[in-house]
Formats: sequence, C-alpha cells, structure tokens
Amino acid sequence: MYQLLKPVLFKMEPEKAHQLTVQGLAATLSTPGVSQVFRATYRFVDDRLHRKVFGLTFPNPVGLAAGFDKDGKYYKNMASLGFGFLELGTVTPRPQIGNPQPRLFRLPQDRALINRMGFNNEGVDALVERLTNQGRPGNTIIGGNIGKNKTTPNESAADDYVICFRKLFTLVDYFVVNVSSPNTPNLRALQDREPLTALLSTLQTLNKELATETQAAELGKLGQLRHAKPILLKIAPDLTDGQLDDILEIVKDTGIAGIIATNTTIAREPLTTDKQTVADMGMGGLSGAPVRARSTEVIKYLYEKSDKTLDIIGVGGIESPESAREKLNAGAKLIQVYSGMVYYGPGLVRDINKSLI
Repeated sequence: MYQLLKPVLFKMEPEKAHQLTVQGLAATLSTPGVSQVFRATYRFVDDRLHRKVFGLTFPNPVGLAAGFDKDGKYYKNMASLGFGFLELGTVTPRPQIGNPQPRLFRLPQDRALINRMGFNNEGVDALVERLTNQGRPGNTIIGGNIGKNKTTPNESAADDYVICFRKLFTLVDYFVVNVSSPNTPNLRALQDREPLTALLSTLQTLNKELATETQAAELGKLGQLRHAKPILLKIAPDLTDGQLDDILEIVKDTGIAGIIATNTTIAREPLTTDKQTVADMGMGGLSGAPVRARSTEVIKYLYEKSDKTLDIIGVGGIESPESAREKLNAGAKLIQVYSGMVYYGPGLVRDINKSLI
C-alpha cells in the first residue's frame, strides 16, 4: 500500500509528507477492525528474535531511530509496525522551533535525506506528559534521546542534559546523549574528549543518585529495585580513527553502556544527485544509503578495537534485510532505521526480522 502512496507523498514537501503519513497511520489504527489487519500485516513476532542488551530484553533487534517521533506523539502507533524498541527525541529542556523551513530534503537518486531540523521539539515537559498519560506499548522498549537548547552555551550544556535526564528517568528504559547532530551550532565540539568525559560523568553520577532515590519509594509498590538506566552515546560518522579511540577510552572511563553509530554526516560523497542540486539544498546532515558504508566501518572499528566487548546500536543506510545484517555482522547488537523506511516503506521492519529468522 505504501508503494502506491509513495509517488503522491514524494510530490509533497518532505516535512509535510512526514506529518501526513504519521497522522494517517494514527487514523488507520484507531479504526476498529482495520487496526487488527494492519498489525497482522506488519508485525512479525518470534521468541528467537529476543535480544538482551544493556541489561534490557528487546522483543527484536530492530528499532526506530530518534528524530522520527521527537515529541512522543505517535510512539504507540509506531509500535504496531513491529519495532522492538522506539527512540523518542531528540528532546531539549525548553521548546524550540528549530531551523527555518524548508529544512528536510529528499535525494531519490541516492535514496537519501538531508535535514537541518535543529532539534525542533515541544520540550521535555510535553514528552513527559505524553509518556505519563499514554504509558508504554506492550513490551516495546522506549529510549529517550536528549540534547541541549540552541541558545545554551556549551559550557552550560551539562545543565540541559541533566534537566532532561532527571525528568525522563522513570519513564524511559535507556538514554541517548546526542552531541553529534550537525544542525545545532557548536554541538559537535562536545564530542571532544574533555567536555564529553565531564558530561557523561555528570550524568552517570546523577543516574546512580536517581536510582537510589527512587528505589525506596518504588520498592513497596512494584516489589523490585529501581536500577540505574543504560546511557548510550550517539556519535558522528565523521570522526577520525584517533577520535574513535578517544571515544573508546571515554566509554571505559565513564562506564556508559554503549554507543549508537552513527548519526548523519556532513559529507556529500558519494552522491549521484547533481552537485548543484545538492548545493542548493544547503547545510544539514546526510542520511540514508550514502552513509551505509561509513557507518558500518565505524561499527566494525569500535567493535574490534574493544576486543568485541562494546555494545553498539547500528544505524545509517539500513534499507533492506541485507544492509541490516551487514551492521549486525560488523558488531552491532541492535539496529535502527529511519531514512530507509521512507524509501522502502513500513514493511522494512517485518522483512528484516523475518530475514534474521
């Protein structure tokens, strides 16, 4: 069905088409009878797909990458497509409108997207309210991707991450620290060893404090202890081998749970789309098929340099069962999709999971 609608959607401005698609999904799933057929079509359930990573049990290894549902408006609907986990955000302490439109562009020849959204979101309080009121969809794992506001200087960035972490602590299963988006000025400078170590150490300290604080309050109610949450770091594909070595040292020094590799790239190669067309699109992060090879290289490098001990979520250019297995074979324990689903359709998750069985 998606392939029939795709030509119509691709004639629309990409951001508008995205909104129309997710709103249409929500309307479909609210229709009695239709929702059951939809779920039966797109979900593939098999106990052999279960993965235990970061101390969490994932129903399957295919997740929705951050950016698709920044504000948690559609996460229960997206769970119906068979994802094993959903990553919400990037969310910031205060609402922000992001960069001026147009800010999302398609490159159909390359099966790619360029975006400079700029962390547009309604703020962490709006996400907290939705998660509190709507709850979680079955056994699907929920992740919270957190960032800083554009107007917050880097020297105060930790304060923004702390605010989001504290407010989401009891509502998500894991956290992702996003310092690798190219669309917030100077954000990537936080990937340098000194500021990144300080930021992650601050969050790890808070993580343990919140686990201790909530433990006593929830022990009687739930009959189980509240544990510290896995903290992951999402990195750019544009890092050098030396910088990746630093990342491995930072993971070891701070004790975070793992890495998400990778975010979008500022590179514009290799592309078949006309260079002037690409230049006219302007700045932004490139995602989709052109990022596939570099993302896999980063995963393989980190996995092998860590003596195959690092837990990694692979993302970047996954648009087929074959490209999904490529990431897993390189060392990723879990994978995420976004741009590939725009071109392939919602059946991508089902087809990947089937191929793994």
